[in-house]
Amino acid sequence: MKFSLIQIALCSTSVGAFAPIISSSSSSSSSSSPLRKISTETELSMVAVENNNDDRRSFFNKVVGSVAIAGVSLLESPFPANAIGGGLKKVNAKLASYGLPTIDKVADGFTPLAEVWGRGKNRDPLMISFTHPSDWVVTLPSQDVNGEDGTIQAGEYAKGDTATLFVYQEEGKIDGINDQPKSFFEKVLIKSISQKGNNVYQNFKITKIVPKTENGQDYMVCDFKYELLTGAGFEVDRIGVASVTSTGTAVEVLWTASTRQRYKKTEQALREIAGSFRCYSEGLGMTKIEYDLDA
Repeated sequence: MKFSLIQIALCSTSVGAFAPIISSSSSSSSSSSPLRKISTETELSMVAVENNNDDRRSFFNKVVGSVAIAGVSLLESPFPANAIGGGLKKVNAKLASYGLPTIDKVADGFTPLAEVWGRGKNRDPLMISFTHPSDWVVTLPSQDVNGEDGTIQAGEYAKGDTATLFVYQEEGKIDGINDQPKSFFEKVLIKSISQKGNNVYQNFKITKIVPKTENGQDYMVCDFKYELLTGAGFEVDRIGVASVTSTGTAVEVLWTASTRQRYKKTEQALREIAGSFRCYSEGLGMTKIEYDLDA
């Protein structure tokens, strides 16, 4: 059964809000009147119920307000440290320093991003660039002595609008990415959306694929849809646009998605993001982070 975000929020609230209050009273002195004792305990219990009801009503209102707007994004993405993509001049200077093509233009209300994925010893580095709405929050991989974890992502998480990088390494680099069958892109995109397990989605379908070439590199733009399965057993329709390419030692995907209810409003932005995706693997050796373990 499919539910709206408000229904999910209502069902997500604690059932304890409707539980009765069971209070224990301490023993009174032998001179206390039993009738007064019962009356006093009753008054205190009524006050406790009223206070708890007020507290629970306040909690309920807060949960409904926050969960309803948070929607499905909390089910799909963590919240690592924030980052800022930077202005076009700064981003182009970064790309140029690696001898990579720069970004020609940025749509109104968007900001460019250029970041390295794979600075840790456990990954091969990639330069990732795309543009995203200026009010979206950017997250980057985390680094430690064991390597790198996480991915590059941007989103308005409270509304369920996200753009996420996924690097598919199982088959290595694929020559002629735009010559691959539709089934190949279905497999790669299912891997992209199911990083938390195969039981988080159902009824995945690619509705359209369009090949393109940018700076001599092939990209396949894929329209897709699926149903997200929440931990509470609800189903949330998601619609998205992805761009798939292959360079270095893997297949790289930038996939974007919104809820079905928001897609009419976000479609243009999601297409702009996917269309702006660029991925490069050359000349990035100096981006690796080295840790001095003997220090």
